[in-house]
Amino acid sequence: MQRQRWYVADNGVYSKLISVMGKKGQTRMAMWLFSEMHNSGCRPDTSVYNALISAHLNSKDEAKALDKALGYFNKMKGMELCQPSIVTYNILLRAFAQSRNVGKVNALFKDLDESVASPDIYTYNGVIDAYGKNGNIREMESVLSRMKSNQCKPDIITLNLLIDSYGKKQEFDKMEQVFKCLLRSKEKPTLPTFNSMIINYGKARLKEEAEHVLQKMADMKYTPSFITYESLVMMYGFCDCVSKAREVFDRLAESGRELKFSTLNAMLDVYCMNGLPMEADKLFASANSIGVRPNVSTYKLLYKAYTKGLQEKLLKSMENDGIVPNKRFFLESFKL
Repeated sequence: MQRQRWYVADNGVYSKLISVMGKKGQTRMAMWLFSEMHNSGCRPDTSVYNALISAHLNSKDEAKALDKALGYFNKMKGMELCQPSIVTYNILLRAFAQSRNVGKVNALFKDLDESVASPDIYTYNGVIDAYGKNGNIREMESVLSRMKSNQCKPDIITLNLLIDSYGKKQEFDKMEQVFKCLLRSKEKPTLPTFNSMIINYGKARLKEEAEHVLQKMADMKYTPSFITYESLVMMYGFCDCVSKAREVFDRLAESGRELKFSTLNAMLDVYCMNGLPMEADKLFASANSIGVRPNVSTYKLLYKAYTKGLQEKLLKSMENDGIVPNKRFFLESFKL
């Protein structure tokens, strides 16, 4: 593009490139593009700084990344063309909520209240999601209260986040309360609503409750997705019902739909968690015949569960599939 006669340096192009580099963890390249933009005569605007902040937040060094992001945020406040937008606040609020820095989240909310920007549904959903994933239920509920007091009505994403967060913490009374509120509202449940409830009931070994959710889903004429089936397989696995899990897997395999590696992984995981590595190996050996190709994550979960003899056989299969087991593979195998 730069070699074309019609090319004119443009903030939008640099913003997108910086964003892409950030997502790929190429922070140095993002910084180089930022300086290159200056050299080309462009003046950075809010969107460029938002991309730069996001790029730094993808860095592995969380503390350093948050400091850098906050530094850019404060710099923006002193530049007329780069005043923080609601997008800037949303990026930072989510990041600090993920790092469990409640004080900084509250300070950013206060700063937002005093700025010309106004919090939107994405602001609240992003912070609720971050707190919920970390299991910070009290903080999550505080943000929900703030959301309601600011006359911002929860949407289906908000409700799904609450259902999943309560489910993961096994606060099922609250989870069911939110689900009932959802049914009474103008919003309708989505497949993630049901999938989340099924898997979280399963982790708590509450098989009947999970099956009740499945029945509710059928009554409301929802068609299960692959994730629903995988949630069912895992649910039965957590509840020591391996044969039931295999029934669900076989039903899907015989349905004529193309199987995904994630579905195969779910069934293999059930065998492994229930101490049945030989059954897992038989299913793994038949993967090609049922039309599904294993991936690296398949090998990782099997390697951890297999005995030495089976591990050697597995490594041979990896070699045949062109997958080279490196140091990261072995470390991640034992983290699963």
